[in-house]
Order: sequence, then structure tokens, then C-alpha cells
Amino acid sequence: MNGAGQPLAYRRYRAPQEDRSALIEPPLDQAHALIAANQQERASAAYDFHGKSLEALSRQARQELLDAARAWTARYRAVPEPADMPAECVILAGHQPHLFHPGVWFKNFALGHVARQQKATAINLVIDSDTMKSPSVLVPTGSVDRPALVAVPLDQPGPAVPYEERRVLDRAAFLSFSRRVAQALGPLVRDPMVCAYWVLAEQRLQQTDNLGQCLAESRHQWEGQWGLATLEVPQSRVCGLPAFAWFAAHLLAELPRFVPIHNRALAEYRRIHRIRSTAHPVPDLIIEDSWHEAPFWLWTAANPQRRRAYVRVEPQRLTLSDRAGLEEVLPTPRGNLEPAVERLLELGQRGIKLRSRALATTLFARLVLGDVFIHGIGGAKYDQVTDAIIARFFGMVPPAILVISATLQLPIARRRVTEDDLRQVDLRLRELAWHPETALRWEKLPDRASAEALVAAKRRWIQTPQTPENARTRFCEIRRINAALQAWLGPQRQALEAQRAELTEALQAEAILGSREYCFCLYPAEVLRQFYRQLLGEST
Repeated sequence: MNGAGQPLAYRRYRAPQEDRSALIEPPLDQAHALIAANQQERASAAYDFHGKSLEALSRQARQELLDAARAWTARYRAVPEPADMPAECVILAGHQPHLFHPGVWFKNFALGHVARQQKATAINLVIDSDTMKSPSVLVPTGSVDRPALVAVPLDQPGPAVPYEERRVLDRAAFLSFSRRVAQALGPLVRDPMVCAYWVLAEQRLQQTDNLGQCLAESRHQWEGQWGLATLEVPQSRVCGLPAFAWFAAHLLAELPRFVPIHNRALAEYRRIHRIRSTAHPVPDLIIEDSWHEAPFWLWTAANPQRRRAYVRVEPQRLTLSDRAGLEEVLPTPRGNLEPAVERLLELGQRGIKLRSRALATTLFARLVLGDVFIHGIGGAKYDQVTDAIIARFFGMVPPAILVISATLQLPIARRRVTEDDLRQVDLRLRELAWHPETALRWEKLPDRASAEALVAAKRRWIQTPQTPENARTRFCEIRRINAALQAWLGPQRQALEAQRAELTEALQAEAILGSREYCFCLYPAEVLRQFYRQLLGEST
């Protein structure tokens, strides 16, 4: 089945709003059929990667991936036996190595669950080409009635380099992180897992000073304690595999065809989603002079700032550059990619790093590495662009994905209020202002005759047909009467305004206490474990 003419589909993904709820689309019991369809589409694909079929490239890539993931994971935890990790079915997920919230962490447990059900190999890609947004974690503190947010640093700020290059700069801050988090969180949450989890992070710091590795490997160790038989490998290692080098060289050679398809897919996505910013979900790839921007980052070990990669496509060679002084020639004699692939692998050994950007990362993962990819909401949204690229550039039906996220609030006993509660009070205040007669308590009303006279006068004005001549007088009289009737409604108004102030304060507290965005280690371990078991239907 050819997907070249497939239009970009609009899919609406929204984070689950209710506490202890999840988004799983499609349901996990459809995973087997989804995987089978993806495998069949890849096996029947006629696309040629400069002499390699997609099926051949995929076989090579997944074996290289399995070997790399086994070797990487074995550095810090036990790995399954090779016989228990078949190359015939590989299920993937991926995320940056920071301290994400429980809804993101749920993907890892779903990954392990689906792999067990399908007798497949589960691999999580640690996306270490991204930069760290902040070396601090937001933690709620204070009391239930008056909570506040504090930023607790786990390291000092540093240069904006990829996680692959980010070192722990302040060991004292890193080592004291759990104590400071527990102290801030203590009045609100009992027994957060941060203290036990951080022991593992501190142990990893004894082996590596890479910040992302400390966070990801300790988190993966914890998952192993909970029975997850998954593998992990950083994206940086994947980008050093020969199969990735072949895939990258092919895209670089085909940039004059790839870039227009990429940009048209982005334009269509922005139009469908009514996005005005040209930076979302990712910027266009530019064509300037003879240079085509590639969907890759380029940097060196000596200068680890991410820079955009550009290529000049010429007969017999590709010139790879960051257009800031770095320039390397990739030979392609008579269209043969093997010398270019060898050169890319050699560049990596010399500390010149070519790393896929977001769309190219999931493009390679979905098309070549695995049989199904588990996305969160953000990734699923932007991967609609990847769908269009796969359909139009490779002429295939895009491999289906699983979209998984969850919402779990911190277990803090509190009064739950919503914006709807505030709207109800505002409606009642509006009624007092514009329809005061409906709120009068006649049986307790002092000077009832005066109030009745005002209400009768208002009724007469309402029943009087409006004309151009009386419109202003009619409006002013009704407004005057409404104002006069307020004299009998003071206690009710005061009570509603006090209720409104209380609700406003409670909503501000709820915005802090009810957030789904707190990192997973702020939660009690058993709360998380039971929540994931419940979502996956696992009793043990």
C-alpha cells in the first residue's frame, strides 16, 4: 500500500485532566494488530536507501541497536538473556534524561508491559542531544491552605550544551538535592521516593559525572527493582551506529528532495492546527545559496554548542558544514554511499558529532529501528509531520504509534475546587447586580413597602416597549432601581464576596497542589507503583 498521496491527518491529543487518569490510544489490547501491520508495511516497502532496502537496513539497525543497548544497560544493571530479547520485534519509547512527571514515566511501564505481552524487546532511547532547560526542580512547600513553589537546584547553571556533554558542575548541590527536596516537601507529602531514589543517583555519580546519565541510569535501576526488563541506550550511541550513518548519509544526499517535502508538511501542520509561529512544532529547513539545511545537529567535543548542519550536494561528494568554520567532505563516487558512511563514522571517532533533531530521530526510530514507537502527547503531536514526510518522501503508509500519558496529582488531602465553583459565585453576584428582586428575602425584609414599590416600578419599565425616544430613560431607570435595591442585599453580597475571595485563594492553592507536572521522585513510591499497576491491569 502506497502512502505518497496521504494527506496530513489532524489528531487531537489532550492531557488527561482528572487525577489518576490516563490517555492510551489505541488501547493496549490492539498492540498486536498494530505491530503486525507495521511489520507488513515495512516488509513490502520498495524504497531504496542507495542500494539497501528498508527491510535490510532495518535488520542491520535493530541488531546493532540490541547490541548497543545490552552493552550500555549492562554497565549499571542486570540485563535479560539474549534469548529473551528477540530482534524480530522491538518496541521503542524515548525521552530526555531529566526528572519528568509521572505521566511521562508511565510510558516506560507501558513499554515494558507491551513488550511482555508481545514477547518483544523493549528499548527506551535516552534523548541526550537535547539541552537541559533548568538545573532546578519545582517543589511545592508551605501549608495546604497557603502553599508556595520553590525551585530546588540539583546543580548550578551551566552552558547550554546537550545532555551528552553536560557534566555535574556542583557535586555538593547534587549530593544534597534529596535532603533539600524532602525538607521543602515535608509539610505536604509523607515519604516521597526522592531520598531512596537519590541514593542510586549518588552511586551513579561515582561512576560518571555526566548529569543526564546519573539521572537516567538511576531511574532505570529503580525500574529494574520494580520488575521492568527493558533496555536503554542514549541517542548519542545510536547515532554512532553504522546503520544510522547509512540512513543519515542517504538523507543528506537526498536533501534537495527532502527539504521541500519537510517544509510543506510543516506548513500544512501549522495551517491545520492554526499555529502562526514559524518555530512550531519545529522551524523550517532553509535553503541558502547552494546549502541545504539538514535535520541534524552538528558540534564538536571541543566546542559542544549545538549548531545546525548544512550540506552542499555536488557530483561525487557531499560537503557537511555548520557554516561557522567546520567543513567536512563526504565522498559519494558514482552515487555509492559507503565512503560517505565510513567518513561519518570516522568523524564521530574524531569528536565531530552529527545528531538527529527531533523529527529525524523519530523518523529513524519508527521507520527503521522498531516495530512500534510509544509517544507522549507532545511527541505524538509533532510526529503528525513525520507521518506526512514518511508518506511523501518514502512513499509508505506511516507506521502506527501508541500514544500514552497519565495524570497523577500529589497525594495531598485538601479541599478540591474548580473554576466552575468560582463561576457559580460570579453568576450569583451578577444576579444581585442585574436582577436583585429575585434575591430579596421578603419575609425578613425591613421597609418592605419601599422595596415592593421599587420592584413594581422596575416591572413596569420592563413591560414598557422600548422605543428610540424612551430607550435611554428606560435603561437609566432600570439601572437606578437595581442600584436602590442593593440596600436590602448587603449581607448576601458580603457573604458572596467573602466566598469568592476564599475560592480565589483556594484556586491559587489548587493550581500548586493539583499540578500534574511535578517530577516523579516527589511522590511516594507505592502511590506511583499502584497507579501504574492499576492503569495496566496488573495485580502483581
